[in-house]
Amino acid sequence: MNRMLKDIGLKATPQRMAILDFLKDNTSHPSAEEIYEAVAKRFPSISVATVYNTLAALKDKGSLLELTIDPAKKRYDPDTRPHHHLICLGCKRVSDIVYDFVLDLPGQVAGGYQITGNHVEFYGICPACGQNKDQKKTGQEG
Repeated sequence: MNRMLKDIGLKATPQRMAILDFLKDNTSHPSAEEIYEAVAKRFPSISVATVYNTLAALKDKGSLLELTIDPAKKRYDPDTRPHHHLICLGCKRVSDIVYDFVLDLPGQVAGGYQITGNHVEFYGICPACGQNKDQKKTGQEG
């Protein structure tokens, strides 16, 4: 992790190491605020700017994906392999979908672009939110 920070031009501070540690294998697609809150538990002196600057540097070097699938806040994905996402409209949970969809754009739709990739987003209601909705309908909240 020290090397990764040096490769992107950042000093390897304990706070930045904690950010990388939090992101490592993280599949929750956290926002910058969630990352800050998690790291601040260990390092109360960390600044929000440190989190944003570290995330921006990681994104610029291709070590982190910035997701704009939630209009209220950007989320971050340390898995930079090509993959897609499934988003719950209830709780906003984001799940990875690792599957190659065969999508072909006809020439007139592509408008001369040379297509280099795609990202598919699926929206729905996760099982937990669906169950909560069913319980509210039948008055079985608990």
